Amino acid sequence: MKSKIIIVTGGARSGKSAFAEHYLMTCKGRHAYVATAQILDEEMAERVAAHRCRRPAAWQTFECPAHLPDQLANVLETADAVLVDCLTLYFSNFLFRYEAEIDGVVMSAAEEEMRHIIEAVKQRADKTVVFVTNELGSGIVPMEKISRLYRDIIGCINQYAAAAADEVYLTVCGIPMEIKSRQIMLPMEERQ
Repeated sequence: MKSKIIIVTGGARSGKSAFAEHYLMTCKGRHAYVATAQILDEEMAERVAAHRCRRPAAWQTFECPAHLPDQLANVLETADAVLVDCLTLYFSNFLFRYEAEIDGVVMSAAEEEMRHIIEAVKQRADKTVVFVTNELGSGIVPMEKISRLYRDIIGCINQYAAAAADEVYLTVCGIPMEIKSRQIMLPMEERQ
């Protein structure tokens, strides 16, 4: 049986991680948590500590701020159900590694990285991988160029991940809603 990809998205503090954790608890087998955050200040340390307190002690934890495709392949050797929290932080780290590059190069590299992440899951059978990500760009256009590039990268990788996913959930005000099954499929336009 092919592996299952789940995307959980929403705004900041919308309940994404809590829902993803509960979802993973319903999965059978060995569980793993892949943390993509880097603890660079006290506030981030507090956020990480809060996440750790919510997770069952039996879950394996892997820290992976970079090189997720390779690390994910290794995690899937020892776990059947994996939560990656989150793609937004992972691609923030990714962007800072490529910040000296031209925008188009960075965007292409991010899209390629996301493709490799999805391939790492699809190469394994009978696994469930839940990816948490943020839904950005619903507000004003950021004033800084780097912020606009980051928003665009996240929008593109979210679209790619959701297209590859078996299920996609949107959390709003702590309420998760399944949205993939409700997507509108327009007929293909005939080309002349």
